Amino acid sequence: MDLDYNYKWEPVKGQIMTRWAKDVTSDNPLPEYPRPQFKRQNWFNLNGLWDYAIRPKNEKNVFQFDGKILVPFPVESALSGVKKKLKSTQKLWYHRNFKIPNSWKDKIILLHFGAVDWETTIWINNQHTGTHRGGFTPFSFDITDFIRIDRENDILISVWDPTDKSNQERGKQTSTPGGIYYTAVSGIWQTVWLEPVPKTFIKSIQLTTNIDEGALTIKLECQNIHSTDIIHIEVYDNNKSIVSFQDGFLHHYKIIIPSATLWSPTNPFLYDLELTLKRDDEIIDEVKSYFGMRKIKLGTKKNGVRQIELNNKQLFQYGTLDQGYWPDGLYTAPTDEASCYDIEITKEFGFNMIRKHVKIEPARWYYHCDKIGILVWQDMPNGGKLELDLTQTYENASTYEREDNEKQTYYNELESMINTLYNSPSIVVWVPFNEGWGQFDTNLVVEKIKELDNTRLIDNASGWFDQGVGDILDNHNYPAPKMPFIEDDEDRAAVIGEFGGLGLEVNNHTWKIASRFVYRNFHEIDKLTKKYEQLISRLKKLIIKGLSAAIYTQITDVEGELNGLITYDRKFIKINKNRLKQINSTLYSL
Repeated sequence: MDLDYNYKWEPVKGQIMTRWAKDVTSDNPLPEYPRPQFKRQNWFNLNGLWDYAIRPKNEKNVFQFDGKILVPFPVESALSGVKKKLKSTQKLWYHRNFKIPNSWKDKIILLHFGAVDWETTIWINNQHTGTHRGGFTPFSFDITDFIRIDRENDILISVWDPTDKSNQERGKQTSTPGGIYYTAVSGIWQTVWLEPVPKTFIKSIQLTTNIDEGALTIKLECQNIHSTDIIHIEVYDNNKSIVSFQDGFLHHYKIIIPSATLWSPTNPFLYDLELTLKRDDEIIDEVKSYFGMRKIKLGTKKNGVRQIELNNKQLFQYGTLDQGYWPDGLYTAPTDEASCYDIEITKEFGFNMIRKHVKIEPARWYYHCDKIGILVWQDMPNGGKLELDLTQTYENASTYEREDNEKQTYYNELESMINTLYNSPSIVVWVPFNEGWGQFDTNLVVEKIKELDNTRLIDNASGWFDQGVGDILDNHNYPAPKMPFIEDDEDRAAVIGEFGGLGLEVNNHTWKIASRFVYRNFHEIDKLTKKYEQLISRLKKLIIKGLSAAIYTQITDVEGELNGLITYDRKFIKINKNRLKQINSTLYSL
């Protein structure tokens, strides 16, 4: 049963909001194309008002809905228009109608989801279409056989999300927010969209650059390819074609980029790429993408400690811990401009890196990092047991066991994350585990990551239970930075994965919650600034000793955690922006 489509949506009031909340409309939320590195011309955005219902988990269907929800904002968020908690004993249901354009007749119709947390089941016109498990990465279904071109179609979705009542990957979500754990996110939280593709189409591309050879390797997957089909590849430098290449279908193509311009934070240069699939001189399918020529590796030593190099040169990487939470949208930024702001302001502060903490962002976030020019250390969202006994030694930490089905869930999402984000030049490090949260079989996980991607570095365990594998030895220490014990480690870089945590509560810009958390609390901006300067002075001494990277906690406050350089609503910067940039810039010349 549909509700009145004249329903007037508005955010649920009661908490602080960002300035972008006023730009959210119910008829066109997050209208941007959701997949910038694999772009086709035709698509249809299904974001907007859907019917919703919350029902007991064991109910098999829903016939009456509770109201309207604004997709893609999670049901717990203010911008969803609902802001209700979803219990592990309940399911969240979505429903809407859609019509397929006549021009899409004889096409394969794909239904795409950017991300839905956690177990998603879809019916099209009362026919079961598929089920997906995982909360952070994209998935899609071929719905061609279930739809009707000449009339409206019905889509029904159920979502079950156990949050912290089970052991699936969930990051910092909890059913009881407070301190360093935040409000749960359930249901659809990224763009939902339809895409028509021909019977023969390009399924995926994997782009690998080699700056030493000046080469781009393209791994191509196509569906229903014919032996006589042709692939045409065009590379553009500022709209000027510099490479034009055509051949029969192969899974791999290697292209030389003449006098290649390298991508870096100081020069985030991107080449545009067009792939065209042809048959009998007619275009069947066409995809647009982009790439950046860059290289990340372990290089020479500094004071006996292995260094991280970007494009064959030492570059100290200094970043912020970025939780990716919003007071109005939770996991979902209110607008694309808002998502871009967090990256831009981080760079304006003088940082050249972001550690994306136990969350995977929508594809557009990484696109902005690629365009703006900031390095990304990408965490795998953690699940399993989030609290470990800190009296454990590094050696026996690996004895924590997860059930086989939990491990498979982890591996499924890990592989999906790496395959989804592989082409982004800004991502330079994978971080499979944070502080022992759900950590298991670390050496095997590192081997799996290398199998999926041998072009980036691996920080095997950020913070606590290092297992002696990967490329990085990582230490967390608050508030002052502390050098990892690296003396006996010849082949890994030394990194401070977290430090800082200097807190300042700003009236009228703080989330209303009883449980607050800071590592060190300040009441005056001048004293906060002075302490930050002292931490940077300590950090300089460690860089001279051979430290390769450091990550400050954190870019924004999040709910009850007040360690941000900016308030949760992004309206107040706690340390003068120019002064902060001046302080941070001194780290790169040591």
